[in-house]
Amino acid sequence: MPDATSNWAIDPVALAAELIQRPSITPKDEGALDVVAARLERLGFTCHRLIFDEPNPNGSVEPIINLYARRGTGSPNICFAGHTDVVPTGPTDAWSFAPFAAAIRDGALCGRGAVDMKGAIASFIAAAERFLAGKGAEFGGSISLLITGDEEGVAVNGTKKVLAWLKERGEAIDACVVGEPTSAAQLGDMIKIGRRGSMTGRLVVEGVQGHVAYPHLVDNAAHRLVALLSALTAEAPDDGTEHFQASSLQVTTIDIGNPATNVVPGIARATFNIRFNDTWSSATLKQWAEAKFAAIGGKYTLNWEVSGESFLVPPGFVSECLTEAIGSVTGRTPELSTTGGTSDARFIHAYCAVAEFGLVNATMHKVDERVDIADITHLTAIYEAFLERMFARA
Repeated sequence: MPDATSNWAIDPVALAAELIQRPSITPKDEGALDVVAARLERLGFTCHRLIFDEPNPNGSVEPIINLYARRGTGSPNICFAGHTDVVPTGPTDAWSFAPFAAAIRDGALCGRGAVDMKGAIASFIAAAERFLAGKGAEFGGSISLLITGDEEGVAVNGTKKVLAWLKERGEAIDACVVGEPTSAAQLGDMIKIGRRGSMTGRLVVEGVQGHVAYPHLVDNAAHRLVALLSALTAEAPDDGTEHFQASSLQVTTIDIGNPATNVVPGIARATFNIRFNDTWSSATLKQWAEAKFAAIGGKYTLNWEVSGESFLVPPGFVSECLTEAIGSVTGRTPELSTTGGTSDARFIHAYCAVAEFGLVNATMHKVDERVDIADITHLTAIYEAFLERMFARA
C-alpha cells in the first residue's frame, strides 16, 4: 500500500482504458470484472465473484458475472455501485475510431463505455486507493463496490441478486453512490436523487376483417386502436411534483401489417411506454389506463411490463456530502434531479440511502462515445473528497 507521498499505483485514465478494451456487451464480461478485481485485491479488498443464471423474461438463460468487493469490517459501509457491461456499438464503420481500442484524441478517452460507466469505475477505484493511503491503520469503516454485468440488459441477474445475497449473509450497506453519468453539460452540474418509474404496455386490438367497400360488415381494428391510443394521449397523466417532472406516455410502435389497400384489418397492435413520477405506482397507472380503455370499449388485450417503480431519496447526508465534494473540486453547486431513465439505484434505495453521480452524459450510448481526460481526473478527486466527508460524519 503506497503512503500519501508515493506515486499513485492506479492511474484512473489507464484503468478506464483497460476496461474499455474489454468488449463487455451485455451479457458478456470478456474479463472486465477480472480487471476490476485485480486492482481491488491489491488494495486489500476481499472480492466475491457472483454468477446468477435465472431465466430472463423471454425464457433464455444468460449467466451474468457480478462482483462484490469490500475493504474493512467496520461500519459505516460506504458502497460504490456500477456496471461494466455496455450497450452494443451499432455499425462500427460509423465510428471515427475503433469502439474498443480506447484511443486518446484531443484530450479525450474514446470508446464504448468511456462515459457509461467504465470511467467512473476507474475513478472510484483510484479514489479509494488515495483515501485509504491517507487513512492507513486509522481507517475503521468499510468501503465496498457492487459491480454488475447486467445493468444495460434485463437486470434479472445483476444488482438485485447481489443485494439479496448480501441480505442473506447479514451484510449491510449503509450508504451508496451509483456512478451513472448524471452530469448534463459540465462535470458536477447534476446529482440524481431519484428516478421516474418505467412501464410498457403492449396492446392488441381485435376487430372483424373484411372488404373496405362493405364497412357495415366489418369492425376496423385500426380505428379502434387509434381511439384507444387517443384516449391515453389526449392529456398528460399529471403536471409533475416537487421533485419530478410530469409523467410522460409515448407510443413507440403501431403495427398492423396489412399490405392490401382494400382489406379492413382485423388485428392491430401498439406498444407504449410510460415514465411516471411519484404521483403514481405501476398499479395505479394500470387502473388509469384500463379505465380510459373501458370508456372506448371493444375487444382488446393489454399486457404490462414494469421495469421499475418511481422512487425518491429526499436530500440528505449522501447528496449533501456529494454536493460538498463537487463544490470543493469544481466550484459548482449541482442540481438535485430525478430526470432521465432508470438505473440500478431503483433496487438499492430499498436497502440504504443512495445518490447517483458521474461523468457528463452527452455521448453515452452514442457513436464516438468519449470522455475528457480532465473530467476523469476531477471525478477521482470528487469521489475521494466524498469518502473523506462520509467517514468524517460517521
